[in-house]
Amino acid sequence: MRIVLCYPVEPKHVRQIQAVAPDATVVDAGQERVALELPSADIFCGHPKVPVPWDAVVAGGRLRWIQSSAAGLDHCLVPSVIASDIVVTSASGVLADQVAEHALGLAIACTRRTRLFLEQQSRREFVRRPTLDLTGATVGIVGLGGNGRRLVEVLAPFRVTILATDYFPVRKPPAVDFLGPPEALTTLLERSDVLFLCPPLTPATRSMIDAAAIGQMKKGAILVNVGRGKLVDEDALADALESGHLDSAALDVTPDEPPRPESRLWTAPRLIITPHVGGQAARRIDAMTDFFCDNLRRHLGGMPLRNLVDKRLGFPAPPE
Repeated sequence: MRIVLCYPVEPKHVRQIQAVAPDATVVDAGQERVALELPSADIFCGHPKVPVPWDAVVAGGRLRWIQSSAAGLDHCLVPSVIASDIVVTSASGVLADQVAEHALGLAIACTRRTRLFLEQQSRREFVRRPTLDLTGATVGIVGLGGNGRRLVEVLAPFRVTILATDYFPVRKPPAVDFLGPPEALTTLLERSDVLFLCPPLTPATRSMIDAAAIGQMKKGAILVNVGRGKLVDEDALADALESGHLDSAALDVTPDEPPRPESRLWTAPRLIITPHVGGQAARRIDAMTDFFCDNLRRHLGGMPLRNLVDKRLGFPAPPE
C-alpha cells in the first residue's frame, strides 16, 4: 500500500502515519512532486494547489481513497473522481476553532471600524467616529457544517439572534433561532445585520451572493466570507460598498487568490481582506495528521470513515 501526502508535514507526522500503517510506503510528495506521485497512490491525503492529472489517476484504477486536508473539496471533486468508486473524505471541522475565531474577528473589525481607525492612526489622527454593535444583532450563517456550528458557539455569548441555512437542516443547535434549507436564504438576506458565509463551493453555491442577493440584504448590513471566494460576485460586492448599500464587508477568501491587480476589491471602500488565513493554527498540521490517522485506522479496520463525502453534493452528510 502506498500513501501519498501533499500537505506541509514534518518527519514526525510521517512517522505518526507510518505507525498506523507499518506495512505501507508513506511518501511526502509536497506540492513539488504531487503530480508525479499521485498516479501510484492507493491513498492520498492532502490539498494539491498545482495541476494534477486526476483523469489519468482515475483511469489507472489504483487510488481508493482521498482524504482532503481542507474542508473545501473543489480541488479534487472533478467529474472523473465524482463518477469513480474513489472514496472522498473532508477535513470539515478540523480547524473550526480557528475559522470561527477569524470570522468573529473580521465581524468585530467591521462593527468597531478597525480599518478606519488604523488608517487614522497612520495619519496621526485621533478622531472619534460612530461604530456599530455586534451584541444583540441578528446574524445569518450560511452553511452549518463544522465551521458554521463552531461559529454559532462563538457568537452565542454576544446575545445575537442567529438565523441559519444548511443543505441538511437538521440537529438545530439550541442557540440557533431559525434553521432552514438553502431555499430559505432570502430570510437571512432580508433579516441579517451581519451575514457569514461558511458553505462549500459547489455548482449550487457558486456566485450565490450576486447582485440580486446583495440587493435583498438590509441596507447597512455587513458581509463576512470565510467559505470560498467564488461564493461572492466581486463586482456586485464592490458596487454595494461603493453605493453604500452595504455598511462594510470582510473577506478571508477571494474569487482569485490573490485578487487580480485590476480587481475592484483592492480599492472598494470599507472592505477588509485577509489572505486566506482563517484556518491557520499553531497545531494545524498536528490536528490534520491526528484526524487522518484516526480515519486511516478506520479504513484499515473496515469501519465507517469520518466526514464521508457525498461526491454528488460536494460535502459530507451530517452524522447519524
